[in-house]
Formats: sequence, structure tokens, C-alpha cells
Amino acid sequence: MKRGLWLADGMLLMVALIWGSSYAVAKQALLFYPVLGFLAIRFGLTFLILLPQLRGAGRRALRPGVPLGLVMLAIFLCEMYGVLLTSASNAAFLISLCVVITPFVEWALLRQRPGGGLWLASGLSLTGVWLLTGGPELALNLGDGLMLLAALLRALLVCLTRRLTADRAIPPLALTAVQSGVVGTSCLLLGLAMPDGLPALPQSTAFWSAALYLVLFATLFAFYAQNLALGRTSATRVSLLMGSEPLFGAIIAGLWLGERLEPMGWAGGLLIVAATLCTLRIGRSPVADGSAARRPGEMVG
Repeated sequence: MKRGLWLADGMLLMVALIWGSSYAVAKQALLFYPVLGFLAIRFGLTFLILLPQLRGAGRRALRPGVPLGLVMLAIFLCEMYGVLLTSASNAAFLISLCVVITPFVEWALLRQRPGGGLWLASGLSLTGVWLLTGGPELALNLGDGLMLLAALLRALLVCLTRRLTADRAIPPLALTAVQSGVVGTSCLLLGLAMPDGLPALPQSTAFWSAALYLVLFATLFAFYAQNLALGRTSATRVSLLMGSEPLFGAIIAGLWLGERLEPMGWAGGLLIVAATLCTLRIGRSPVADGSAARRPGEMVG
């Protein structure tokens, strides 16, 4: 039993590392191909791999999966354009705010009032964002703003998923397949509708390696690992281990892309992580009760 717990913990830390790296990987891939084309490829491949999941009981995922897929489309458009316009380390820290925002969206949509400790977490997270984006010389750029909007939309996706899938016994992989199909198809159509359309597929090995990495590891392996871990340990423990994702993201962005955070930026990022862990420990958010222990829609970084 103890050996299985250690295995689950190790896999979750690996998922946190993979998701932390996904921002740097995506930023590199976007050097070769535009956002809409990249998302069409990434989620089109994911859909094709998961297509067999839509047989039998999996068909129940179609009705909730389409609207949830449209929300996920908005999330990834904000994320990818945000990653393009800000640093990978800022993106990793700012997107983690979805954990702090979720209980308040849950309050608005599901009438579940957040506990008092969440106001402290919110204060920590806002202070962290202030420091991360310049402190007294606040310089919130468009990319940072898009990542904040993506965090809000992720919180919305968690609550909508709970509302639309409650008591329906929908296979999770089937739901992921439908959402991926919606995102991939929408991005392809949007890309083709642009004045210049989409360019020819890139020939770069680096691009295709990045796309396959995100599909196989940041989506499929991560989903499997979280489900495995939830069968062996508590949702709260899963979420706490996943709280290391933004730190991995900042470290990898520094080592791989050469990005450097000033001391004030690191202080802000660590406050955001502290706020996230505080929220998870309080246990009032959907992350703590197991309904959103996995990354909304990933699913994916």
C-alpha cells in the first residue's frame, strides 16, 4: 500500500513537471506556426487518439462536451496568445490563480459560499500578481491579462463541468475526446477563415516534437496519472502535489529559454503558490473535494 502511494506521488510530481514545462514547449512551438494552426494540430491529434472512447456509453459525452469544449476553446486561445505575449514563467504562475478564483465562481454559479480563509488566499494571490507584474512600477501587459482571463475561464469550466456532468456517469476520456474535437475543429475553421488562411505545415522536427509531447504527455499521460493517483490517495493530496507546477514552469523557463525573474518576481510567484496551497488546504474549493482535482480541460498546459 505504501509502495503504491509513493508511486502515485512520484507520478503526480512528474505530471506537475510536465505541465510546468508545457508553457516553455508551447512558446517554442509558436515560433514555427501560428496559434490557431498549432491548436488545431494539437487537439486534432488528441481527438483522433481518443475517438474510440466515443463508442457505447461514451456517446453520453456529446451533449455536455460541446458547450464545455467551446469554453475550453476560449481558455486555450487566451493561454496560447498569452504565452506568445508574455514570459513562460509569468504564464505558469498566473494560470495557477484559477485555484483561488474557482471557489468564488462556484459561489456565483452553484451558491456554495467560500470559507473565510479564502479571502486571505485571495489577498496573497493579488499581492503576488502585483509583485510578479512589476510591483510599484506595475506593467501588466496584454499577455499577462490574457493569462488572468484564462485562469478565470478555467474556474468557470470547473463549475460548468460539475453542473453539466453531475450524476450522468460520463466516461472522462470520452468527455476529453469531445472537448478536443470541438477545440481542434474550431481552431482549424478559424484559421482557414483568416485573410491569409493557414500556412503550410511546418517541416521542423522541433515543432512536431513539441506537439507530440503536449498530446502524449501533457494530456494523455497526465490524465491517466491523475486518475491512477485518485484511486490510491485523497484528492487534496493530489492537488497539493500538483501545486508545484508553476515553480517547475518558472525553473524550466529559466533553464531552457533563458528567462530571468527578478527577486520581486520570484516573491510574487511564491505568494501565488502559497495562496494556491492555502486554498487547497481549506477544502472548500472543488479541487479539494475531488470534482476538479485534475487540471480543467486537460487535461492540458
